[in-house]
Amino acid sequence: MNWRMPHIAFDPLLPEPLLAILAVLALLVALWGIARRARGAWLRLLPLAVLVIAALNPRLAAEQREALDDVVVVVVDESASQRIGNRQQQSAEALEAVQQRLGRLDGLDVRIEHLPPSAGDQGTLLFEALDRAVSDVPRRRLAGSILITDGQVHDIPQQPGGAPVHVLLTGERDEGDRRLVIERAPSFGLVGRDVTVTLRVEDPAPQGSALVDISINGTPVQSRPVPLNQSHEITVPIEHAGQTVVELEVEEGPRELSLVNNRTAVAISGVRDRLRVLLVSGEPHAGERTWRNLLKADPSVDLVHFTILRPPEKDDRTPLSELALISFPVRELFEEKLEEFDLVIFDRYRRRGVLPYDYFVNIAEYVRQGGALLMAVGPEYTDPLTLYDTALESVLPGQPSGQTYNQPFRPLVTELGRRHPVTAGLPGADAEEPQWGSWLRQLGVYQNGGMAVLSGVDNQPLLLLDHVGEGRVAQLLSDTIWLWARGFEGGGPQAELLRRLAHWLMKEPELEEERLTAELRGEELHIRRHSLSPHPANVTVTLPDGEERQVPLTENGDGQAEGVLSVDQPGLYHVNDGQRTAIAAAGSINSKEMAELAATEEKLHPVVQATGGGIHWISDGVPDLRRVQPERAAVGRNWIGLRANGDYMVTAIRDTPLLPPALLLLLGFGGLILTWWREGR
Repeated sequence: MNWRMPHIAFDPLLPEPLLAILAVLALLVALWGIARRARGAWLRLLPLAVLVIAALNPRLAAEQREALDDVVVVVVDESASQRIGNRQQQSAEALEAVQQRLGRLDGLDVRIEHLPPSAGDQGTLLFEALDRAVSDVPRRRLAGSILITDGQVHDIPQQPGGAPVHVLLTGERDEGDRRLVIERAPSFGLVGRDVTVTLRVEDPAPQGSALVDISINGTPVQSRPVPLNQSHEITVPIEHAGQTVVELEVEEGPRELSLVNNRTAVAISGVRDRLRVLLVSGEPHAGERTWRNLLKADPSVDLVHFTILRPPEKDDRTPLSELALISFPVRELFEEKLEEFDLVIFDRYRRRGVLPYDYFVNIAEYVRQGGALLMAVGPEYTDPLTLYDTALESVLPGQPSGQTYNQPFRPLVTELGRRHPVTAGLPGADAEEPQWGSWLRQLGVYQNGGMAVLSGVDNQPLLLLDHVGEGRVAQLLSDTIWLWARGFEGGGPQAELLRRLAHWLMKEPELEEERLTAELRGEELHIRRHSLSPHPANVTVTLPDGEERQVPLTENGDGQAEGVLSVDQPGLYHVNDGQRTAIAAAGSINSKEMAELAATEEKLHPVVQATGGGIHWISDGVPDLRRVQPERAAVGRNWIGLRANGDYMVTAIRDTPLLPPALLLLLGFGGLILTWWREGR
């Protein structure tokens, strides 16, 4: 601390505007007297000047100042891209050298700020860390900042300025690295249609091609050559509702910093435009509207419903074209547009001569090619006009035995049904005796295939499900499920059972018998395996960095087993149970931090230029440090400068009057007496 040279200061006794007005008035009075050549006019200026000076209250002030250290901030980039090659070692050596050289400079407050890897997909926020380090410091005290980084920074300020920003770059000049970039990809796609994904393989080589492997939901699909440094389109089929994850990986190039950015992925949500269902009902019965009400209540279902009202015994030779309000478009539905339907339902339908035999061949082939067929049968299933005696025999799992059980019975979930997603966990099925009402009729069948998930009289199959080729078939062997909807004996979960059944037939992912799912919840990866068979003891999880971990699964009933793994890396997690693969994304699938890995000075150059700083490669050696005046250059060939601001804090002020009051009185009264004397002569 030291006292500065005293200086004259004013502490006016009156407000400055009022004092200025009075001074001007006094001056005008004196000038008026001089203009009139009055005696003593010039002498009147003396007392007036004394009064003005007295009102200004001049004082001698001296400040006691304490010099303040200038602040220099060293920000060390420790983001994920700094783990490439020997960049971490370069950063550590540069930081040690900078600290040693700063220690030899006086008047500096050195602050070290370490920037850890980003928790999300914000990238490297280097200037946010810099602002955080100097948030409590006035900008006039900043001597400068030193950034130790690879130059891959994602929060470059738009209008840089202030103290010099110096950059010490890790890595090497002219680094080469191949990377895979997703240029355009849709977030949604319609089920059953293709979407287009545009990608680009960026490589130091100007020409050539590279092989790109494409996988969908963990299953390899194809490999194709892609031209380097050019946009390239691929088509992706959306085969089901829910998320479709497309993984892309380009082969290793001749110059690589890391293979982590050779892989990328895009998640596309599959949505159904409209579910098209064809419902063909036979003769009227009490539960005829069960399916219609269920399907019409779903706004995503486009239902086409036809009812054949004329029983076969009413043969009065009336032409079919005259029996209906509108003609039944048999050829259009079962030959031309059959493949457009997601589900075909026959509800108590028997052969009436309306559908030729060849159309049942079409329906059977429709199922094998991926379609869905549901048969809700009644007594007609056992008569000579049964649909089983058509080409549908080849796809139906239940052959009629000729038995019809007209008696009350309570549907039971079978052992297999307790694990099947259609019937597992149905409301009211937990107890040993289901808490739901009875049905009144069941058709007997010989089970030739499929899975019985519900049983009825004498444990005979009541609901059969089967996979046929690429499609699915279900047989409900009773026409009295509508009793549940009417609340008979307490009713039952009719709507839930039929909803699950219809969605299973239409291959909704959440109702697959064998499925493996993985979901990120906070910092935990939740794994769930649904299977009709006992679950494996554990699954293998492949982390984004390639490490594999075993995660045990615990059975929790209804055919499900779960496991949990703590996660701490952004990217894709692959879960494999030996048969299936599930994928979950932590943070952004395409990490901004790892997208570009080559060290560069281009991104930081505008900031450095605007602040008068410099960029030096650590591989060339750490530059010397020196203090410079604010108006001088702050960078040289092998040195960087930190401003010497000379800021201070005033700790005390010594204040004494410039003119003693007695002297002012003497001058004032002396001037008045002299004026009077001069005027009296």
